[in-house]
Amino acid sequence: MRFAIGKAFALALLACAAFAYAQVATDTKDAAKDTAHGTKVAAKDTAHGTKKAAKDTGKDTEKAADKTAKGTDDVAHDTAHGVKKVGKGVGHGVKKGAEKTADAVK
Repeated sequence: MRFAIGKAFALALLACAAFAYAQVATDTKDAAKDTAHGTKVAAKDTAHGTKKAAKDTGKDTEKAADKTAKGTDDVAHDTAHGVKKVGKGVGHGVKKGAEKTADAVK
């Protein structure tokens, strides 16, 4: 009788162990699926965020380039205006000097 109770106990213990291992395997499989899904979603979100950031950066760069080009045009215009004024002043001075020289030569 003792031997039969021992066998029953051993058999019950073996069945419980098999069930526990099967449960661990199922849980591990489910966890791997959940992790894979989470990784996929995170990668998709990251790609979308990167794409949006690149698009925004491109727009901002284009705006900055337009402002720089406008600023360069303004500086070039102002420089040309200054050169024109200086040229007129120098030309006027040369003309006066030539007239004085001509008067002195007469």
